[in-house]
Amino acid sequence: MNVLILAAGYATRLYPLTLTKAKPLLEVAGKPMIEWVLDNLAPIPGIETVYVVTNAKFAQDFQDWADGYAKSQPEVKFKIVNDGSRSDADKLGAIGDIRLVITQEELAGQPLVVVAGDNLFSEPLADFAATAEGSAATLATYDVGDLEAMKKYSAIKTDAQGVITHFEEKPEKPETTLTGIALYYFAPETLELFTTYIAAGNNPDQPGRFIQWLYTRRPVKTYQIKGVWYDIGSKETLEEANKIFAEV
Repeated sequence: MNVLILAAGYATRLYPLTLTKAKPLLEVAGKPMIEWVLDNLAPIPGIETVYVVTNAKFAQDFQDWADGYAKSQPEVKFKIVNDGSRSDADKLGAIGDIRLVITQEELAGQPLVVVAGDNLFSEPLADFAATAEGSAATLATYDVGDLEAMKKYSAIKTDAQGVITHFEEKPEKPETTLTGIALYYFAPETLELFTTYIAAGNNPDQPGRFIQWLYTRRPVKTYQIKGVWYDIGSKETLEEANKIFAEV
């Protein structure tokens, strides 16, 4: 199994903080966001390589960070992948970046866990990987607990086995508080479909759009994340995360 961390965005909503530093390298409670992600991935057995896809603006920063992190965690094998973009105007989008890494690094032969570098979890993710094993795809979900807040998320409905039966991005009238979050498991045969999705002219950004397309073609399982989850998208959520994760 391999891991792909998405870190190629430009996080313009966090300017000026992210003008000179990639969002996943910003510190939360004393360490970079990406290290919180890695710490929760660490208990998953059988991880071969952690790929970090980023852009031309921050590729060297991530390489410098990875070189330093590897000194304290020598068992982790990293590869930084530069998608070649330099701004929001020429970015590939998250789905485009996933396809790039799968193709360029020839990853279609093994399962792949994909996670956004700005998604913070308070609990390890070993159970997520164990539950996902053997599925075509598995999406991590989280109960937001607020119908009004769901208007800015994806709304998920599942059957009794936890397989997605309905997926709607940013619903005007949400009927559920269960949302999909940027943590995914894909089997080798599913990885090939990223090329199919892109070739059909579908939106290459926001990985949830791929799940919305996929669930009508393959069964997509779900795994509900417990504990605290934060998607760092603003200065306010960054400040909240600093307070919460200082106590984790």
